[in-house]
Amino acid sequence: MNARGYLAGLALVGMTFVAQARTYGPEDEGRRFNDGTVVRCHKVEVQKNSKDPNRVTGTVAGAVVGGLLGNQIGGGNGKKLATVGGAVAGGATGRYVQGQHQQNSGDRVVQTVCERTR
Repeated sequence: MNARGYLAGLALVGMTFVAQARTYGPEDEGRRFNDGTVVRCHKVEVQKNSKDPNRVTGTVAGAVVGGLLGNQIGGGNGKKLATVGGAVAGGATGRYVQGQHQQNSGDRVVQTVCERTR
């Protein structure tokens, strides 16, 4: 095979791949293809990016409060251990609470997803 034929073959493979990677929208619903597949659409609820998707604010605030509360317990090395334990537990609790708040405060959106199915 010469270079021209090789390049033509690569172009054909590339065009086939691009054709298969197509996305479909609601306007394509019901469209039928020769391979027996049909475009079907359905609604899905998606978590929308919030201002703090990693929940850093809740984690840090919880860790500070937990560390302060843990520091009130014990003495010596026990006090240090309680401070660290309180910070870890507080951070985890703060992250959880912020996550629950984000889910309950309407940070979700409904999108239509369309795909080829048999």
